[in-house]
Formats: sequence, structure tokens, C-alpha cells
Amino acid sequence: MTVQLYNRIAVLRAARGVSRRDLADAVSVNPQTIGFIERGDYAPSLELGLRIADYFGVPVEVLFSLHPFEPLETALRRAATDKPTTPSAP
Repeated sequence: MTVQLYNRIAVLRAARGVSRRDLADAVSVNPQTIGFIERGDYAPSLELGLRIADYFGVPVEVLFSLHPFEPLETALRRAATDKPTTPSAP
């Protein structure tokens, strides 16, 4: 049974201006490996997943999931509407 592993590596790379080569060098893999992971063609080992998360300074579950991620735009919109309001001073 093959399980699809979803990831946000390309999103974080783009947001931080990191190339595949830069990330690959930082986590000691071939740049093609990063491409395979991003496309979902390869599931990284737990160790590699943790090294990638550490590189970006985020928890591993921010990068990888067994379920599709909701679009970031949707998550940001929801987070903005879920913010508690500050009561005004009397």
C-alpha cells in the first residue's frame, strides 16, 4: 500500500528565496532529491524530513502531511477571522 505524502517545501523555498540546490546542500542530498520530494515522487526518511524542517526552523508537520494541505490563502483568511478582539477601554 502506497501512502501519498504531501509537502510544502516548494512554498517555503519560494517564500524564503531558497533554491533547490541551496536546500539540498544544507541537508546533504542531491538537488534532484528535493525535486522528487516536492513533486511527491519520493517520501523522505524521517531523518531527512527532520533536517529539512530544522533548516526552515519549523515543526515537521508544517512541511509534511498525510492529507492535502488547505491553500495558504484559505488558512491565512481563517486565521485573520479567528483572531480574538481586544476589548476597548471604558
